[in-house]
Amino acid sequence: MSLFTGIAIYLTLWWTVLFAVLPLGSQSHAEAGTKPPGGGDPASPVNPRLKEKFLLTTVISAVLFLLLFLVIHFGLIPITPLRQVS
Repeated sequence: MSLFTGIAIYLTLWWTVLFAVLPLGSQSHAEAGTKPPGGGDPASPVNPRLKEKFLLTTVISAVLFLLLFLVIHFGLIPITPLRQVS
């Protein structure tokens, strides 16, 4: 796996995991029974805790990338190039 491919795979994993982690532990203003500030959307989170979620996303993505790298590196799932049809 080249460096460019590794970075592309990691970033794809990171964004995918971010969208899975974002709703965890979030409570909307409507659920909390509070009025959103400045006329905001009632579905907006009271405390989004984005720094914690970005850190959790980074850790989960690193673990998943490491597992994927080990599977590819040790050939647990062989990846062969496609045959060209003549």
